[in-house]
Amino acid sequence: MILSDALRRARKNAHVTQIQAASASGVSPAMYQFYEYGRNEPTASVLLRLADFYDVSLDYLVGRSDVPERR
Repeated sequence: MILSDALRRARKNAHVTQIQAASASGVSPAMYQFYEYGRNEPTASVLLRLADFYDVSLDYLVGRSDVPERR
């Protein structure tokens, strides 16, 4: 799965808006949209904040696993 698709999937599963996700990750709403549109890639620190916010594993967040639970 492509990173942008995985981010969108995680956000929709958490039932939050892009604005809420942007705020939780410490980026602007426009930058978060770029992540979901595949125009930019988030840094590792942003990915970690998003995984914590969504309460999922980093592998799930980036599409490397179908299992959302942290191990």
